[in-house]
Amino acid sequence: MRFDEIAPIKPLNPEQARLKSMKDRVKRDQEAVKAERARQQVNKGKEMMNQVRLKT
Repeated sequence: MRFDEIAPIKPLNPEQARLKSMKDRVKRDQEAVKAERARQQVNKGKEMMNQVRLKT
């Protein structure tokens, strides 16, 4: 293992920490949107399956 791999990470200054927090929040929100879209597609598919079953 090289020294630079285990070197301590300097703490972020307040501006950098705020920016990193915003970036992390954006990533979390994007993942939440993807998950919600997938959930809605699954529900829509289930509804369509139920409608087909009721017609037969």
